[in-house]
Amino acid sequence: MPSPENEGPGADDGTGTDTAPDAGTESAQESPPDAGSQSENGKVPDGTGDDGTGDEATGTDPAEVVHSDDVSSDEPLLAARVHRPADLMRFLLGLLGIAVVMAIAGFAHATTNGVEQDIAKGARNAPDALSTFAGLTASIAVLIVPVAFAIERLIKRDGLRIADGVLAAVLAHGVALATDLWVTNAAPDPIKAALTQLAPSGGGITDPVHGYLAPVIAYMTAVGMARRPRWRVLLWFVLLLDAFAVLVGGYTTPFSIVVTVLIGWTVAYGTLYSVGSPNVRPTGQNLLAGLRRVGFAPLTTRRADDEGPETPDSERGRGYLVTLEDGPPLDVTVVDREQQAHGFFYRVWRRISLRGINQRRSLQSLRQALEQEALLAYAAIAAGANAPKLIATSELGPDAVMLVYEHIGGRRLNALPDADLTDELLFGAWQQVKALQSRRIAHRRLVGESLLVDRSGKVFLTDLRGGEIAAGDIVLRMDIAQLLTTVALRVGPARAVASAVAVLGPDAVANSLPLLQPIALSRTTRSELKQLNRARAQRERDGVLAASAADKADKADKEARVAAVESAPSRGAAKAEKKAEKRAIEVAQDEAREEDLLSRIRRQVLLIRPQAAVEPVRLERIKPRTLVTVIAGAIAAYFLLSQISSVPIADTIARADWRWAAIAVFGSALSYVAAACALAGFVPERLSLVRTVMAQIAGSFVKLVAPAAVGGVALNTRFLQKSGVRPGLAVASVGASQLVGLGSHILLLLTFGYITGTEKTPSLSPSRTVMAGLLTAGVLVLVGTAIPSLRKFVSTRVRALFAGVIPRMLDVLQRPAKLLTGIGGTLMVTVTFVICLDACVRSFGGSLSYSTIAVVFLAGNAIGSAAPTPGGVGAVEFALTGGLIAAGLPGTIATPAVLLFRLLTFWLPVLPGWLSFNYLSRKGDL
Repeated sequence: MPSPENEGPGADDGTGTDTAPDAGTESAQESPPDAGSQSENGKVPDGTGDDGTGDEATGTDPAEVVHSDDVSSDEPLLAARVHRPADLMRFLLGLLGIAVVMAIAGFAHATTNGVEQDIAKGARNAPDALSTFAGLTASIAVLIVPVAFAIERLIKRDGLRIADGVLAAVLAHGVALATDLWVTNAAPDPIKAALTQLAPSGGGITDPVHGYLAPVIAYMTAVGMARRPRWRVLLWFVLLLDAFAVLVGGYTTPFSIVVTVLIGWTVAYGTLYSVGSPNVRPTGQNLLAGLRRVGFAPLTTRRADDEGPETPDSERGRGYLVTLEDGPPLDVTVVDREQQAHGFFYRVWRRISLRGINQRRSLQSLRQALEQEALLAYAAIAAGANAPKLIATSELGPDAVMLVYEHIGGRRLNALPDADLTDELLFGAWQQVKALQSRRIAHRRLVGESLLVDRSGKVFLTDLRGGEIAAGDIVLRMDIAQLLTTVALRVGPARAVASAVAVLGPDAVANSLPLLQPIALSRTTRSELKQLNRARAQRERDGVLAASAADKADKADKEARVAAVESAPSRGAAKAEKKAEKRAIEVAQDEAREEDLLSRIRRQVLLIRPQAAVEPVRLERIKPRTLVTVIAGAIAAYFLLSQISSVPIADTIARADWRWAAIAVFGSALSYVAAACALAGFVPERLSLVRTVMAQIAGSFVKLVAPAAVGGVALNTRFLQKSGVRPGLAVASVGASQLVGLGSHILLLLTFGYITGTEKTPSLSPSRTVMAGLLTAGVLVLVGTAIPSLRKFVSTRVRALFAGVIPRMLDVLQRPAKLLTGIGGTLMVTVTFVICLDACVRSFGGSLSYSTIAVVFLAGNAIGSAAPTPGGVGAVEFALTGGLIAAGLPGTIATPAVLLFRLLTFWLPVLPGWLSFNYLSRKGDL
């Protein structure tokens, strides 16, 4: 938690940059002009800076300012407001600080009492005259200082920040009132005791949060006082004086003051991040003034970033082409806090999740970024690589820096047409990588926009800011893998590998294969690979559908010819025709199947080095799913332990009726037979019932290590493939089973919900259940059709569903016995589970209607299927227990009943599932 000395109200809203100017750099003390006052040609009206920047603020000679108006600055308008990641981080830190203070107050009651007594004892020794003077002065100053600051800002035409401050103050006042009500009426006694005390006047207790101090802190923080030391010192003096006065007077407690400061600070940064902060990024006019300060005579400047929008992981900053009064033009890159913080959370996640390949800090200061790029530029040139020569660097105020390079006219590799990508150009790109690697310099981002090709075809490396000096072997091999993929995306794997081998040699290229994996590539490259994979999958589906349509047309033609000669085909001929149809579809699948780009690159390298290792290096320390599973598991464990600790387990088990428990065991066992029928009913081919039941039992073992909605689908698909069903039809059969299961689940939930209400169960209203379900479905349909991207997403998946599942359903409809088996099995799965849960409830002395139990089970099962934890652990228990308690069952019965139900349906079947899994694997059925 930030300390008041370092952060406090009005803390710097940047990214940790040292705002003090360097000894040899003329740096502005105030922020650049606000983008809201920028004209279309980039000029700013005189005297209208975001922070009042003018001649006095910047230290610039007035003649220079006048002269800067004589030059041309052509650039697009900047966004008026930006959302700073630093504001979000400080908001989260404030929330954490409030939680820590509340936790200390709640769990360290003796410590808080001791602190308060010590402070009260010291306050009583203060002279009365001093406390009276402090109270009077603070009461007046706490109102005068914000007003004076607002007047000063309005004089300098900075009304946007004042509006932000007023909004933050209003929100802070509301939060303070809400906190007062909560502490007074609902907070635990230790927290209430830490934040309040008896009022000196004897009229009740003191306010937990100061209703006037929190808005003042929020206001002064939101308007931004970090760059105004005099105002910041004055504010802290007033706050400390006010805190001293109310403490000595007995009107507050130390913890109340801390919570008040944190609430004001947190609400301010939450407001700034929500509405956005005024954009203080330097404009072209600021750039011209900065260039003059380092000895250049600029004539015109225009934005050079006109080759398309920045990619998701771009950190190039804003590029400018500057012409001089005498001499060649310059390429200038401006990096400000907003651009430098671009992708902050992505870099934090990469740093946490990847193993030892992210040496760079997640968020550097501007000076560190400047020094990093300057170092890499000089090191690259010293290594013999082609890189733009860095001429000068300078700060553009406290929020931006500029890097001045010699101008290299040309285009970036991703903007070149395919015809210009000659072998000589590819060799030149690999020569630059070879030069860097000879000095163990890693670029870390060899994508198309980082390679600049001049008019003569010479390749230059740019965007060196993210590189590394003295890089490790893994990082250097990642550079090769990245450039291989970048080049292959443009010219294909064959030419990409051939050009790399010609320059680097076969061994260096082969050593990069373990790093040729999506996680090691840039976000830009991963996005392009995903687009290629989607297009490839679509081509495969179209090919199979075309082959299936052609086969059906051929079959219809044959049937027409047979009908013409009026001769029925023999049974053997029909079987042969069916086998020929299967072979035709399989051939079509094989012909339509394509390798992904990375696999094709590996194959090209293996043609040159067959013995090369291709096993991917494990780079991920933790996956998102693992993190979510761990968090969900921890919450589930906390919930289960809290529920178990509140129930006398020994007494409950002793009173249990084990006859009902035996019925619950029977219902759990019967569910596997029902699941086997539900699967076999949607497979026209004949399946062994015993092996199908064993496959469903094996699914109990698979669910232990995979989410409930994933493990069973994968296992059933694999079982059908091993049983002789073609892969596409196996997926379609499992999809048909899941589709019917989903439909029956929704239908049963609405039906039993209606029946439950007719039984006069006050806590479960049938009309509300049905209406909520219908309204939810209607809202989802409206949302899905109203949002174009979501509509496209849903329509694509629905088309895929109809392309595979619906034809399979039509095949099943031609066999009524199969259809009856599938639908009956699907319904029986629900029935058997409801029987099991009902028997578990009755075994502990509870009693609910069957329809109520069914509603609770169906709702809990839906939540468990959506949960990321294996088998829905935690989510299912929480949903079932909460549902039973809401239905009127006491918690002392609901908790052990749910635990017994989960023991019979999830935990005990694990051992039989493991045995079945191993048996079927040995027999080749899995």
